[in-house]
Amino acid sequence: MGSYANPIDIAALKQTYENAGQGQVFTFWDKLSEDEQAKFAKQLSEIDVERVNRIYENAMAAVAVAPPPKPAGNEAPTVKTSDQPTTPTADAVSPLPPTSCASAINNAEEEARWRSTGLKAIADGKVAVLLLAGGQGTRLGSANPKGMFDISLPSGRTLFEIQAARIRRLREVVSEATGKPAEQVRIPWYVMTSGPTRTVTEAYFEKKNYFDLPREDVVFFEQGVLPALSNEGKLLLSTASSLSLAPDGNGGVYAALRRPLVEGEARTVMSDLKDRGVEYIHGYCVDNCLVKVADPVFFGACIERGAACGAKVVRKRDPEELVGVVARKGDGYAVVEYSELPKEMSEQREADGTLSFWAGNIVNHFYTRSFLEEIEGVEARAPFHIAKKKIPTVDLSTGEAIKPSTPNGMKLEMFIFDIFPFTRDLVVLEVDRAEEFSPLKNASGAPSDTPETSRRDLLAQQRRWLEAAGATFADDVEVEVTPDTTYAGEGLDFVNGKKFVRSGFIAKPEDVAALI
Repeated sequence: MGSYANPIDIAALKQTYENAGQGQVFTFWDKLSEDEQAKFAKQLSEIDVERVNRIYENAMAAVAVAPPPKPAGNEAPTVKTSDQPTTPTADAVSPLPPTSCASAINNAEEEARWRSTGLKAIADGKVAVLLLAGGQGTRLGSANPKGMFDISLPSGRTLFEIQAARIRRLREVVSEATGKPAEQVRIPWYVMTSGPTRTVTEAYFEKKNYFDLPREDVVFFEQGVLPALSNEGKLLLSTASSLSLAPDGNGGVYAALRRPLVEGEARTVMSDLKDRGVEYIHGYCVDNCLVKVADPVFFGACIERGAACGAKVVRKRDPEELVGVVARKGDGYAVVEYSELPKEMSEQREADGTLSFWAGNIVNHFYTRSFLEEIEGVEARAPFHIAKKKIPTVDLSTGEAIKPSTPNGMKLEMFIFDIFPFTRDLVVLEVDRAEEFSPLKNASGAPSDTPETSRRDLLAQQRRWLEAAGATFADDVEVEVTPDTTYAGEGLDFVNGKKFVRSGFIAKPEDVAALI
């Protein structure tokens, strides 16, 4: 079996695939070299083929009873699937009940109480951070992982650097609030990469000395993949010796939490959380430059209400905004994509004139560890999404490559919010968009969510902080305040009475002198 230390039982592997009705993957086995066979066997052994079949069957059963949503623009249709009795149709959806909602806007008394609760939880070692960082910067014109993207801030810091610095600063904030020495405040950071981004991401963190965070508190793990399937549910080969694979969506994080961190070892993210005594987890996507990493207010609001799961949201600007909304669905919750919400529902308003479906999803979540431990039990019922694709494959009769001009198969993925229907006690926390949400999705020149809008929004936020602390600005001057100095605008008294006449950045109070 080549150079692999642990030979794979090929006969048993073939039988597993035959029993699953997927024996066609071995069509060219006898023509492969020993090394090709070893690599292919390893790939096949890492796929739970029965799970793949189950996902496909559930998806197709749901498609038979639920009409697909309208695609937006030129996107391929995405079909929500579930084996739940309630199908994902619009008439199963209703507005969020007020009892599920909380607000961090103009709510100083509760916000202060939540912050105190959250800071104590962090000081007690009960909090961890889960970062979804598997995306590549291809759409941004970068070959690197998206977290390494530089949005052209005065400091030149990347998204990874900004978020790591927020964790460092938060440890100091916790120390100031609770008296616990900052070096004893531990906030584990679990970074989910993908196959294409893992090596580069780990090398970048190492090069940056893990951004001066404790090395043992930065834990990398990898997003899973699912095989591409034919329209009949058959695994597709990309070559004679490999399956066609694709990431299983950001919802694949839940399965990834249970996989060994090191091949052959028992330790997983879930076991590591338990060993550390972590009870509460903040999960978010790397592409939001305004994210409040391990936000104590968010933790406090969810802890106080005894929530198993929580979601930060921003209020929709108008009915036409192209954003999914968090809503009630049967006895649970769901994110309803804008393309799935009928016009009359998207425009529906309450007595005070506000939108009934107002809670824009920003993929910013709270979990209890106990809730994450239960996810495996519901995953078989969780919705997977079908995307029809043109998938290069191999003709099983001739071995020739096929490059289809029309969709010939499907890729399956799960979204991170697809577990919402399985919780009855979700807390939805409204936050200020200008303070907490500026996603980076598109390359320069696009109408929205570009490097330019991310830079603009971050610098605008920090100007508000500096002005609130008593600073003034000359025309066209831009000043960045790095998270080394402040987490959320606190501790900026040293700029009171100062006028900034030169652009630049402040990483420590002494930097002000060069800008005034």
